Parts: sequence; structure tokens; C-alpha cells
Amino acid sequence: MGRIFLKGGTIMAPLPAALVTSGNVDGKKSVLTAAWTGIVNTRPPMAYVSVRPERFSHGVICECGEFIINLTTSKMAKTVDLCGMKSGAKLDKFTKCGFLTEKGRTVDCPVITDCPVSIECRVREKTDLGSHTMFIADITGVTVDERFVDSKGKINLQQAGLMAYSHGEYFALGRKLGDFGFSVKKKKHGGS
Repeated sequence: MGRIFLKGGTIMAPLPAALVTSGNVDGKKSVLTAAWTGIVNTRPPMAYVSVRPERFSHGVICECGEFIINLTTSKMAKTVDLCGMKSGAKLDKFTKCGFLTEKGRTVDCPVITDCPVSIECRVREKTDLGSHTMFIADITGVTVDERFVDSKGKINLQQAGLMAYSHGEYFALGRKLGDFGFSVKKKKHGGS
């Protein structure tokens, strides 16, 4: 079997099927589904989201300079899809989807508490790239559902049922394959 060549395109997958919230809890707020989001730096911790300028959330992020990346679960697939299909200019998606929210700890944006992880971000840089604007941001805080934090403080999301997006389709993430570094870790020798 050979390989087929395709012209350059947006085929990177899987990606998170994240709900990005912006605005403030009491006033103008927005939520949209974004797969084009992720981590860009460790020290300082930074993330990004790319949003089309015609999206309602684009204007809200520009205005408030903050957003939250809320990681979603496979149980949320229908509401996640709806948030990507409908405009917040015409529909209160928070009410329509029945999302439970609370104010972020470090930003004035709504955390969707139905989501196992919420990554709070403050915009550092805005870059217009063509079809999308990339908002590069400092990660100012992370909240995690306590059910997924063990007694040692380790985050364990294996049981969260996280959802991913791949080329127009949603997928439930599967089983754990190993820990970071498992390919080079020395095996413990058993003894009596």
C-alpha cells in the first residue's frame, strides 16, 4: 500500500472538542465549540484558541481579553455540537444547553462546571491569520472536578470520558496506553 498526497489542509487530528467561554457571568458572555485550541508553552504556561472573526465569541474575546477552555466529555456531544452550529448573537447557548456555570477564579468568564477541566486564560497576543484570529494567552489557573484528583493531588482523567474531534467527527477517547516515558523506563526486578 502506498501513500496518497493531498494539498495542504487542516487534517491534524484528533483535537479537543472544547467549549470556549468568554465574557463575564453577569453580562455579555459567549460559548463556542473550538477544536483549534491547545498548549503553546510550558514556562510560562500558555494556550491558544483560533476563532473566525465573524463568530460572536471573537468580539467578546477581543473585548474582555480573557477566555476559558473547558474540556468536554462524550456525554456532552450533542450540546458541544450545538454550540459550534448556533450563534451566541441569536441564542443563549448556556440556557439552551442547561450548562451549570460559576465564575472563573482568575478571570471574569464562566466556567462550565459540567466539564471535568477548565483552563483559565488571559490574552497576551492576538494574531490575524486569514480565516481565523489566534488568541495566544497566559494560563492563569486551572480548575478540575475533584472526582478526577487523587489523594496525592494527581489529575486522573482516564475515567472522565473526554471527547475529541477528528475531521468533522466526534470521538470518545479510549483506553490508556502508557505513561509519559514508559518506553525508556527501567523495569523493576522482582525479588524475595
